[in-house]
Amino acid sequence: MGERCCAALVRVLVLQAAWALSGGQVRYSVPEEAKAGTVVGRLAQDLGLEAGEAEARRLRLVAQGRRASVEVSGASGALLVSSRLDREELCGKSAPCALCLEVLLERPLRVFHVQLEVTDINDNAPVFPAARKNLSIAEFTTLPGSRFPLEGASDADIGANAQLSYTLSPSEYFTLDVKSSDENRKSLFLVLSKSLDRETIPVHRLVLTATDGGRPSLTGTMELVISVEDANDNAPQFNQSVYKVQIPENATEGTLVVRVNATDPDEGSNKEFSYSILSSTPIGNKELFTIDTKTGEIRLKGCLDFEDVRLHELQIEARDKGTPALSGHCSVELKVLDVNDNAPEVWVTSLSVPVAEDASLGTVVALLSVSDRDSGENGRVRCWVWPASPFGLEATFLGSYSLVLREALDRERVSEYEVEVRAEDGGAPALRARRGLRVPVSDVNDNAPLFAQAVYTVLARENNAAGAELARLWARDPDEAANGRVSYSVWDGGLGVGGAAGSSSSSSGGMGWRPASSYVSVDAESGRLWALQPLDYEELQVLQFEVRAVDAGEPALSGNATVQLFVLDENDNAPALLPAAGSAAEAEAAALAGAGSESGTLWAWAAWGAPAGQVVAKIRAVDADSGYNAWLRYELCEPRGKGPFRVGLYSGEVSTARALDEADGPRQRLLIVVRDHGEPARSATATLSVSLLEAAEAALAAGSSAASSSSSSAVSRSAAGAEVGPGAASAATNVWLVVAICAVSSLFLLAVVLYGASRWAPRAAVLSGPGPTTLVCASEVGSWSYSQRHSRSLCVADGAAKSDLMVFSPNFPPPPPGPAAKDTQPEPSALLDTVSFPSFIPFSAPFYPPSDLMLLLAGSFPAAY
Repeated sequence: MGERCCAALVRVLVLQAAWALSGGQVRYSVPEEAKAGTVVGRLAQDLGLEAGEAEARRLRLVAQGRRASVEVSGASGALLVSSRLDREELCGKSAPCALCLEVLLERPLRVFHVQLEVTDINDNAPVFPAARKNLSIAEFTTLPGSRFPLEGASDADIGANAQLSYTLSPSEYFTLDVKSSDENRKSLFLVLSKSLDRETIPVHRLVLTATDGGRPSLTGTMELVISVEDANDNAPQFNQSVYKVQIPENATEGTLVVRVNATDPDEGSNKEFSYSILSSTPIGNKELFTIDTKTGEIRLKGCLDFEDVRLHELQIEARDKGTPALSGHCSVELKVLDVNDNAPEVWVTSLSVPVAEDASLGTVVALLSVSDRDSGENGRVRCWVWPASPFGLEATFLGSYSLVLREALDRERVSEYEVEVRAEDGGAPALRARRGLRVPVSDVNDNAPLFAQAVYTVLARENNAAGAELARLWARDPDEAANGRVSYSVWDGGLGVGGAAGSSSSSSGGMGWRPASSYVSVDAESGRLWALQPLDYEELQVLQFEVRAVDAGEPALSGNATVQLFVLDENDNAPALLPAAGSAAEAEAAALAGAGSESGTLWAWAAWGAPAGQVVAKIRAVDADSGYNAWLRYELCEPRGKGPFRVGLYSGEVSTARALDEADGPRQRLLIVVRDHGEPARSATATLSVSLLEAAEAALAAGSSAASSSSSSAVSRSAAGAEVGPGAASAATNVWLVVAICAVSSLFLLAVVLYGASRWAPRAAVLSGPGPTTLVCASEVGSWSYSQRHSRSLCVADGAAKSDLMVFSPNFPPPPPGPAAKDTQPEPSALLDTVSFPSFIPFSAPFYPPSDLMLLLAGSFPAAY
C-alpha cells in the first residue's frame, strides 16, 4: 500500500514538472465546419492520465458562458466536436480564432487550460453592400480622370480566403482603380476615362466583380448604374431600401399601402425633392397606385386581384430640385392576400350545333372548361346542367366537361333548347356562375305532309271560266326548310260521273275515260285548285281525284287527299223535242221539232164526235239540265181562249177539251210551248196539226201509221201519233199487242241468257260501271231539295245486300189549282218523260233478277215511253 502511494506521488510530481515546463496550457487546432464527432485531440493522454483514470477522476469541461461546440469523451478522454463550428460566428474577422477552455480534474482537484484554435476555410463569397449601385455623373463638366469612390465587397473569411481582387466589365468610358491602403483594405475608384454625353448614352450599366483568394475562389458582383446628369453632389436617401407590405385583394380604392421617407443633406432648392413611382413589376400595373409627391404616402388607385398578380414591386424615386437634379431610390414589395372574390368561370371551348333530331344518345354537343381563379377551397368548383334533360354533363378531366345528349330529340316538339351550365365554388359565402347555351335542333325529314282534311268537297258551277280558282288545298308539314316545303300535284287516277247527255254516249261507248288532270290543275306551291276548262254538268257531274303533297326532303315523303268536285247545274239548255216514231214524213217533221227551240209541225188525227178527255197526241221533250232546270211544263199558246183541245201541264198529252163537232173545222193548228223551271226559264215550241176525220178514216190512218212503225222494227211510242177513238181501236190494238208480245219475249230471252252466263261465271267477277257511288242532282239552290232519295238493294242468293243502285223519285211541290186533276198531278210515266236521269248508275252485283234488271235498264236510258 505504501508503495502504491509513493508511485502515485511520483507521477503527480512528474506531471507538474512537465506542465510547468510547457507553460501550463494544451493547444489544439480544428478547421471550421468540422463534422460532429471529429476528434480534436487526446486530452487525457496529453494531460498524462492513464487509461481509465480520466473517467475515474471525472475529466470534464467547465462552461464559460458560451457554447464551445466541443466536449470531452468520458470513456476515452478525447476532445470531440459536438456541434457545428463556424469561425465567422465565433470570432468574426479576428485572427487567429482561439477558444480558451477549462478542464476540471477531481481527486485531487485540478484545473487545466486548453486553447482550441478554429482555422478558416473558404466558405463565404465576397458580398457587396448592394446588388446595384446608382451613380450620377454630370455630363461634360466632369473631366476625364475624375475619380468616384466605390464601396468594396466584404468577405467574412480571413487570410488568403479574404484577399479580394476586383474587375470591371469592359467600357470605353470607365476604368477601375484599386489601391491598397493596408494589407487587408483596398480602396476602389471608378475613373472616368472619357467625357460623358447624356444625349448619346443617358445611363451606363457596368458590373463590378470581386474575387477572393480561396481555393476554389468565390465571386460576388454589383451592378453599377451610372446616370449622366448635371452637377448635384447629394442625392436624397431613403431610410429603407426595401419596404415590404401585405394587403388583401379586396382593399378598397384609397387604402393606404405604405409611407416611404427620404432625406437630402443638401440645402436650399437642392434639398427639396418629390416622390414618384418610376416603374412597377409586372409592367403596366403602375396605374393601380398613386403616391403623394410631398408626403410619400402610397395609396390604392385601382383594384387588386390576387388571381392576376400576387406580388407587386414598385420602384420609388425621390428627386431633388437641384441643378442637375439628383435622386434616391427604394423599392416597395406589396404581397396580395387572397379572398373569395372570383366566381367560377364557364367557357365553351367547342360547340357542335345544330344537333340533328335523330342524333343518338351520348352525342357530344359541347366541350366546356370550368375554372376558378381563386385558390384552395375558394377555387374548388362543382358543376351541373339545368334543366336536367335532355342534356347532361360528363367530366372528362380536371376542369373539363362534355355536354352530351341523354334523351331523344324531336324538333317538331322543341326546335331549340336554352341550356344553362351552372357552377359553384367552395368558398364562404359560395359564389356561383352560369353559362347559357342555345342548342338548335336541325330537322330531318321524318314527317310526311298532312292535309287539313282527308276529303275535300268542292262545289263548282258549270260553264265556269277556264283558269277559275275552285278551291285552295293546304297540307301541313311540321318539318322545316326543304323538308317542310310542300309541292302539290294532281294524281291522274280520278274518274268522272257524266250527265244526261253523256249517258247516251256512254251507253253507246261514247265518252270514255279522261284523266282528272284534263279538267283541273293544282298550283305546285300554293295548292290552289284551278279549272283548266269550262265544266259542263251535262258531261260531268262528279269528279273524284286525289291531290298529292310531296315534300322536298331526302327521301321525299308524301300525303294524299281526296277531292270530290261536284258540278252544279246551270240552266244552259233549252228543252228539246224528241223525234216521233212513225212515217217518214212524220219522222222528218219530228226531226225538225227536235232541233231545239225551233218550231216543227207534228201531225195527229182525231175522229168527229170524240168525247171530252180523249188523248189525241202526246208532246215529248227532254231537257239536258237537271232538277228544276229540267222540270218541264207544257202550255197551249195558240189558239187562245176556249178551244176544242187542251194540253197536260206536266204530261204533254193533248186531249179533247169537249166533244168535237163539225163546227171545229177540218183541221186545228195548235202551238204548244215547252218551258223549264230554271232562272231564267228556257223554252221550245211545237206546232201540232190535228186533222178532224170521220171515225173510219181515222182508224185507217192509225193503222197505216202502225204498219209503218212495225216494218221499221221501232219499239217506241209515238210522240206525235194520234190516238184515235173507239171506231179504229180494234186495228190499233192488234198492232200494239204484237209489239208488246215481241218486246216481252225479247226481254225474257235476254234474262235467260244473262242468268246462264252468271251461273258459269266466277263468283269474284263484278259487273260494274265507271263512276262514283253518289249522284247529286244540282240546281240553282244546291241539291234537289224537292226530291226524295230511295235506295234499292239488290241481293243475290249467297251474297250481302248491295245499295249501289240509287233511284231518285221526284217529289214536286203542290201544283197550282186547276180544273183537271190530270193536269195538276203528273203521272209516273210523264215524269219519266220529262225528268233528266244521270248518264249511268253505278252498280256491283254478280247477278240481277229479271225484274231488277228491267228497272236498271229503264233508269239508264233517258228516252221517254
